[in-house]
Amino acid sequence: MIRGKAWKFGDDISTDLITAGRYYHLRSNMNELVKHIFEDADINFAKEVLKREQVYIVVGGRNFGKGSSREHAARLIKMVSPAVLAKSFARIFYRNCFNLGLPALIVDTDKIEHGDELEIDLAKGRVRNLTKNYELNFSPIPESLQKILQEGGIIEYIKKYRDIKF
Repeated sequence: MIRGKAWKFGDDISTDLITAGRYYHLRSNMNELVKHIFEDADINFAKEVLKREQVYIVVGGRNFGKGSSREHAARLIKMVSPAVLAKSFARIFYRNCFNLGLPALIVDTDKIEHGDELEIDLAKGRVRNLTKNYELNFSPIPESLQKILQEGGIIEYIKKYRDIKF
């Protein structure tokens, strides 16, 4: 079970909005780079989530993660959020999330508002909005991706099983 407050973004959140190109020189120092996560989308995001006083779940609209295939965009989100919800994802970003062990869930996020308390049940394919008392369902995560998530990402999966066999 995953629980946290929604931090809502809109449609077409690109990997450049997640991690701006001007910080490219920090990509080998994720602890510094994360201080700038979503800086161009919401200047307050990094400051608030890095306080670690509250768990935040990143929530987007359509086409979340569009643009370049920067793996570190998904890695940064995983550093500050246990999951990301969106109406749709850019294909490469979506797979990067799972490869890094971050659940990327396709769900209708229109009714979710910034600050809503959410509870996510990956096994049941359900997001409960505890603030507004309703549930949203999402399609089950394919078994192969569930196995990757369970191991913490594709690298940990391969270390454990020495191959990709589903």
